[in-house]
Amino acid sequence: MTRAEEIEIKRERVRRFLKVHGLDGVLMTRQSNFSWYTGGGNGFVALASVEAAGSILAMRDRDVLVTDNIEAPRLEAEEVGGFGFGMASFPWHQPEERAKVLEKIGAKKVATDVELGDAFKRLRYVLTEREIVRYRVLGKDTGASLAEVCRTIRLGDSEFQIAGRLAESLFSREIAPIVLLVAADDRVRQFRHPIPTSRKVERYAMVVVCARRGGLIVSVTRLVHFGELSPDLRRRHDSVVRVDAAFLAHTRPGVKVRTVFDKAVAAYRTEGFEDEWQHHHQGGGTGYAPRDFKGTPDCPEIVRAHQAYAWNPSITGSKSEDTILVGPEGFEVLSETPDWPMIEATVEGQTIACPDILIR
Repeated sequence: MTRAEEIEIKRERVRRFLKVHGLDGVLMTRQSNFSWYTGGGNGFVALASVEAAGSILAMRDRDVLVTDNIEAPRLEAEEVGGFGFGMASFPWHQPEERAKVLEKIGAKKVATDVELGDAFKRLRYVLTEREIVRYRVLGKDTGASLAEVCRTIRLGDSEFQIAGRLAESLFSREIAPIVLLVAADDRVRQFRHPIPTSRKVERYAMVVVCARRGGLIVSVTRLVHFGELSPDLRRRHDSVVRVDAAFLAHTRPGVKVRTVFDKAVAAYRTEGFEDEWQHHHQGGGTGYAPRDFKGTPDCPEIVRAHQAYAWNPSITGSKSEDTILVGPEGFEVLSETPDWPMIEATVEGQTIACPDILIR
């Protein structure tokens, strides 16, 4: 499948959506939707931007990219040129002109992707053949960078140094780390979202990344320990792996996400850590956002074939996280790290391997 073919699939989905909802057009303002609709285009300036640098007005018969005169040349030349997108721009210092440009295009009944919420976002959930190929390569490359950097961690390295080496490795593979967390020793226990600091590694490190290329995002966590694990940490990690295996085993097409969540909460309870799920979100559907939605006791979503998930159960001091692709009859781990130690857990007769703590 070519990029042009992927874009046409997206156009057909959106045009069917417009017809069903009685709309003339949808204005896509989010970076996630820009990348999705353009087959992997980069519509951002700042890495962490939620809004795209240009908005796409998708109508029943055409698409127009609306942006200011700063962004128009690059977006046309490098992101959407040759794929059937019209261009309309306004002076950067006159943002009020944007509304006039949209009015001139002529679509009458238009809603934004933000206004349409989950109903529009769901168009992204089932991945195309080309997206699956891109996702597999992204996962492989992210896993390679993470494994490479985790094996270079030395006693006395600061969290900033580890984060810097991982960012360099990812960028060299044309991947942007849009979330990069590193914790050393007691910070692993203290914080679920440990942004890097100058704290130096004494025995234990956790490295977390959400890595993006072509709009798609892989989320993964790995743990590194120097010397023998304490019995308490060994127990906690073994338990969190069994919780992760419960998530993975039940993430099947047609299953309600809240059912998957309930199975994992039951696993926490069985392991003797029944309250731990309340201290951090457990992950959920992913793709063009770190999480399209999070699993909760009342999540309304249903697992779909060819949809990506990133579950991230944690028990204070340990965590397990990978990005998977749900297939018609099973799942595929996209974010495997080469030659990483693994632990097997059995859930309802299914044996699942999850990452262990790397001992240095």
